[in-house]
Formats: sequence, C-alpha cells, structure tokens
Amino acid sequence: MKHYSRFVVGFDNKPMGLWPIEWLAIAYNILTVLIMCILWQDMNHPLRMLTERLCILTGTLLLWRVWLLWPRRLMTFVRITAQMSLLNYWYPDTYEFNRVLPNLDHIFAQWDATLFGCQPSLEFSRHFPWSWFSEAVNMGYFSYYPMIIAVMVFFFLYRNSLYFKASFVVMCSFFIFYLVYILLPVAGPQFYFQAITPESAESGVFPSLGTYFNRCTDMLPAPGHTEGLFFRLVEWAQTSGERPTAAFPSSHIGITLILLYLVQPQSRRLFFVMLPFAVLLTLATVYIQAHYLVDAIAGVLTSWPVFRLSEWIYEKAFREDVPGR
Repeated sequence: MKHYSRFVVGFDNKPMGLWPIEWLAIAYNILTVLIMCILWQDMNHPLRMLTERLCILTGTLLLWRVWLLWPRRLMTFVRITAQMSLLNYWYPDTYEFNRVLPNLDHIFAQWDATLFGCQPSLEFSRHFPWSWFSEAVNMGYFSYYPMIIAVMVFFFLYRNSLYFKASFVVMCSFFIFYLVYILLPVAGPQFYFQAITPESAESGVFPSLGTYFNRCTDMLPAPGHTEGLFFRLVEWAQTSGERPTAAFPSSHIGITLILLYLVQPQSRRLFFVMLPFAVLLTLATVYIQAHYLVDAIAGVLTSWPVFRLSEWIYEKAFREDVPGR
C-alpha cells in the first residue's frame, strides 16, 4: 500500500513543460535528422526514418498532454520509461547511418593484434571453454537491460528526488555513445571475422571491407556452452536485435559502469549486488566476440568522462526544471 501511494500521489506544483529527458530526446532527434540530410542520397530508407522520428515526437507530446490531465507519479514513471524504452529503436538506428560509411574494423582488429599479439575475442573462449564459465559470462551479458531497469526503479521508489537526474544521465550517456557509433562504423569481431574468416584474422590479414555491411549482416556462431540457458537467451537477443554497428567503445561496459557510478553513493547494497554482474558483463563482451579487447578497454576509459559530461549538461541546462521539488 505504501508503494502504491507513491505511484498515484500528485504534485502540488505541476510542471507545465517538457522534462529534461524529453528535451534531450528531441535534441538527439533533431541532430540525427541533420545527419540524415547530409547522407540522404546514400541511405537506404531515410523517408521511413524521418516518419518514425515524427511518430516518436508525437508520442512524446501526447504523453505530456496526458500528464497535464493526470499529474500522478505513475505517469511520471510512464513518461520517463517511454523515453528509455526507445533505446530499442535508437540502437539499431545507428546502423542505418554507418552502413553507408567505409567500415573501420580492419583498423581495430589490427590494434588488437599489435597490442596483444593475438585476437583476444577468438582466444578467450578457447582458453575458457567450460560450460559453467560460459553460462556465467552470458548471464552477465544478459543482465545489461535488467540492471538498467533495476537502477531506474530504485531511483523512482527510493531516491525520487534524483530520479530525473539519474534517468537523464543514463539516456544522455547512451546518446553520446550512439553519436560516436553513427560516425565511427565498427561492427565488431562477430561480424568482421565472419566476413574475412577467423583464419584470416589469426594470420594477421585484415582487409578493408568498405561498405560490405550495408548488405551483409551475418555473424559468427557464438562460442560457449550451446545448451546453456543464458547462452540461448543471449543468442536470441543478438539474433533479434544485433546489427554490425556500435563496437567502439563498448557501451555495454560504459553504461554498466555509469550505472555503478550513480548507485554507489546512494546504496552500497545495490552497488555490491550489481558489481559481480558488471564484472561478468565486461568479460562477456570479448568472450562472446561482440567486441575487440580495445573496445572493452575504451568502454572502461570513456565511462567516467561520459558520465561527468552527462551530469554537467543536466546541471547546466535543467537543474531547476524538474517536478516534485
């Protein structure tokens, strides 16, 4: 009953305008439309993408109007969650841009070979073939979106005054990574090694593929314990939504660390519950061949700057523009 009341209670000072996370989504929407205009002639279906963006804008405005009619915390949760659920749209959307740009995987595969003397994404699963290890790292990888949901629910229920900032920081961090992915077309070893063959990669032969991934999206068979539950869940998720995009830096690692940065000052218990999953996820990005090792390292190194930049944008632009204060 206590938690139910948190959902239906209203606000004394009803905020009339759009919220920070909605302005952020609109800004990203506009920015990507400008990039579309530059690449329009080369893109596969820009008119459809433009229509989808208009639908997203319309949905955002409709939820805003519903909020004005029924300003309850339940609608707060719905408005914020609606924006965050669009990550399932914005992620594959990056592929629609970089598929028409020259692929750069040959550079990143060469970096791995030069720095580590091998291809860690191929060697990792060979040196750790055990079913229990495969299941553990796949569990970590599959926990990515559940961790995001858990953190957002935690802030909504227990740190409500920070809910708007936390959700903004997470979404802003995603959008920063996505802008990098749009302009830096790196598919990752599961796509690139499938195209050039693992034997070529192990021999140190890394041909440039140009716009090969504009028409081909085949992946290497995933390594690990193929009968495991979490192996199958990850395989299903990748088959359903994975694209040859978004490899460098690893946003899986970057966002996971940003979640830990948000949670650590607020709940040490939740922080330590999430920490093992974060470690397993970090290992999994290379183990399942989603990323080169340099991608994973870059994900770690960029997480703090991206987190601080997102916080700075929020504090400068939106600090006073939140409901419930």
